[in-house]
Amino acid sequence: MDTGWITIQEYSELTGLSPDAIDDLMERGKLECKTELGKVYIDPSRGMQAIVPSEIGELTESGGSSINVGPQFIEKTIGTIINLHEKVLVAKDETIESVKNENLFLKEALSSLQDLYEEDRNTIDTLTKQLNLSQD
Repeated sequence: MDTGWITIQEYSELTGLSPDAIDDLMERGKLECKTELGKVYIDPSRGMQAIVPSEIGELTESGGSSINVGPQFIEKTIGTIINLHEKVLVAKDETIESVKNENLFLKEALSSLQDLYEEDRNTIDTLTKQLNLSQD
């Protein structure tokens, strides 16, 4: 599957829209979508003008003023957010892998220490027997 395409559920979590609203946008051709292996995927970097208004009211003390935001800006912003999200996921996976490797190393070190302890214990038992025999 191409990177950037997400499921309807992921798109719903990203945008806050209900799956029914997303279905409606897809039916009206406002979202770019494709079907693979029986699942519908959406390209979140396209078609944002259907979701986000092109004019956003600015929160100022004077009120009433607004700024115009083009669809390209919105698409780039969403694309940037998705790229950052993907980087966070990669970093999280790397961290998990690092912790797993560290745990494996610690487990092997503990096993090695247990083996050394067992060898030392056997040596002590042998030396104790020899000492008892020499004393007799």
